[in-house]
Amino acid sequence: MEWLLYGAVLFSALGFYLWRHRRAQAAHAQDLREAVEAGLVEPPSLHPVIDTARCIGSGSCVQACPEEALGVVNGKAVLKNASACIGHGACFAACPVDGISLVFGTEKRGVDIPHLSAQFETNVPGVFIAGELGGMGLVRKAAEQGRQAMDAIHQRLGHAATPAGVLDVLIVGCGPAGLSAGLAALAHKRRYRIIEQEDSLGGAVYHYPRNKITMTAPVQLALVGKVKFGEVSKEELLAFWADVVKKTGLKISYKERLLGLEKRADHYVVQTDRGEIATRTVLLAMGRRGTPRKLGVPGEESPKVVYRLIDAEQYRGQKVLVVGGGDSALEAAIALAEQPGTTVALSYRSAAFARVKAKNRERLDALRAEGRLQVLLQSQVRQIEPAAVVIEADGTPRTLPNDAVIVCAGGELPTPLLQKIGIRFETKFGTR
Repeated sequence: MEWLLYGAVLFSALGFYLWRHRRAQAAHAQDLREAVEAGLVEPPSLHPVIDTARCIGSGSCVQACPEEALGVVNGKAVLKNASACIGHGACFAACPVDGISLVFGTEKRGVDIPHLSAQFETNVPGVFIAGELGGMGLVRKAAEQGRQAMDAIHQRLGHAATPAGVLDVLIVGCGPAGLSAGLAALAHKRRYRIIEQEDSLGGAVYHYPRNKITMTAPVQLALVGKVKFGEVSKEELLAFWADVVKKTGLKISYKERLLGLEKRADHYVVQTDRGEIATRTVLLAMGRRGTPRKLGVPGEESPKVVYRLIDAEQYRGQKVLVVGGGDSALEAAIALAEQPGTTVALSYRSAAFARVKAKNRERLDALRAEGRLQVLLQSQVRQIEPAAVVIEADGTPRTLPNDAVIVCAGGELPTPLLQKIGIRFETKFGTR
């Protein structure tokens, strides 16, 4: 009789497993259908491609993905929520049968990536790229690339003396890649300088909404050692970087923008909006977002116009216009609408929000139905006045009372500047 009891327990356990497995696959299939219907099928950058001939549907990649972008449908892994994928790469390492490749772009949408050597050097000798500009925007990977690129620069320079008045390396950008590279430059006792076009450190992380949670795996930093975070808020991560800068004495020149560079003899002369900098090598660690894309309308120079939302609470009780149709615009409008007494309007030039996350669309629709947020599709800002904005919707101008304007229209990529320098790009259509 014991074997019957054991068999019944085993059969029940197997049945429960199969039931849960089928239910999970059905949920993943539904997520995939909703993403396709919403047009959210184009991943923004680095993403996985599954070899269905190798995939055994183990679900290891699904469990490893921190963004819940992967699922298992009909026994095979799929990218069920492409817009949520941020190129984490954990799925690649988790696959037990090497059935995942990480690629840039898709067959329909190419992504321009600078051509780099294994040492992160561009086709322009002595000019290196690390981090988001090279396609790696994740905190851990960007920081790792910054350190490795600086190690390569250190080896390249060797023991040759650097002339007086010339740097060993100029680092452009102080996001995770630039900060990590700066620490490595300090560790190697190199003559360096970090310039940053904005007035704060952190790069893309600084532009995250307040209390946004960031996923980052352990990372090795020069002078600091191995840092373990896991889930960390934007504020915690920025506070950590600020503490590192203070303790190590890392020097950063804020509000200094790269304008160009030219080769002179055995070094480069870099032009910034503050003057010229002589350096033997250059490490470009700025982000792909570049400078904010502006509206180009009268009144945009007003101090009430900003290009990112840092703290929704500071707009409590005000009349705010958000401009844009991506996730950053929706997230800003949602955060503002949830503040007591804040009146929010969202202006977007197209007829629908085609490439946004489902949860943002759902929350926006809910707030709109509650009357807490006004959505103006097929509209454009025509003028910004001290206490109002003029918006044209369906060919008809209308004036809205206004205290603040937040433009979330993306950034102008620095591609023209880099091409002027001579850096060659490759357009990736679903390739590594």
